[in-house]
Amino acid sequence: MCAQVPSGATPANTDESTSVIRIIHRSIGPILLALLPLILFVGTAAAQSDPGSAFCDSNMADTIQNIFTIIQFGGPLIGGVLALGATVAIPFTRRSDWKKEMKSVRNQGLLWGVIVAPLGTEIVQFILNNIVVGGTSCGF
Repeated sequence: MCAQVPSGATPANTDESTSVIRIIHRSIGPILLALLPLILFVGTAAAQSDPGSAFCDSNMADTIQNIFTIIQFGGPLIGGVLALGATVAIPFTRRSDWKKEMKSVRNQGLLWGVIVAPLGTEIVQFILNNIVVGGTSCGF
């Protein structure tokens, strides 16, 4: 049977309490060893002088800005033209397979032009402003 220990008494087996303390003491060393490079290298990276201005003047930033503009304005424009053209062409086609194709073109134009392109623009803008070093200062 189990013997109950009063609330103020010490445990009968002191090896259990000391083993927990030993585990804690053993784990402190590796944790501090893992945090040491983080502390050292984050300080040096944070001390660098404004990397954003150097990135904004590069050809890579110009290329990213051009691709961003194409996605932002070209996607809805092309998708809208395809959807509108397919919607206009549906009543004038006689064959049912062509009507199905036109409905598919209309739906894909709306999906990619109205939903995916603006959403992709926001995702690319988030990545450039928050993940790319110096992207915030470029104003993507």
